[in-house]
Amino acid sequence: MAQTKIRPYAAGDAERLAVLVRRCLVEVNSRDYPADVIAGLCASYTAAQFAGLARRRHIYIAECGGAMAGTVSRDRNTVFTMFVDPRRAGQGIGRQLMRYAEEQAASEGHDHMETAASITAHGFYLALGYTDLRESETGFGLTYLMGKRNGLSG
Repeated sequence: MAQTKIRPYAAGDAERLAVLVRRCLVEVNSRDYPADVIAGLCASYTAAQFAGLARRRHIYIAECGGAMAGTVSRDRNTVFTMFVDPRRAGQGIGRQLMRYAEEQAASEGHDHMETAASITAHGFYLALGYTDLRESETGFGLTYLMGKRNGLSG
């Protein structure tokens, strides 16, 4: 198995990132959300959207053997857009991405992390030590607002 490398987003990543996230939504999140929600999310995750997000958030890319294997973004202590290539699920890539994002936030002085987890990702975040703060109904369906003290990644 190829070693996973975490690196910052680069300008040329936008299109591949959009394709990866839309694949995850269709192949994985569609198990937990209706087709219209998935279609709306897919429409919102475009290359242009990622290029814009990269100006406002830290976006990190996981690569395995030169292929994009996952991504996570954050703004201060809030985690956004955590996705792993469905073909690489269960290989620890998501855990590595989250650990990296948490370490970066801690180095900036943040003592806790927050995220809004999808139904699909809820168990993943629980396994990393995040706890439920409350549920939230959004335009894209149910999400779990979660938090965790930094330095507790599993």
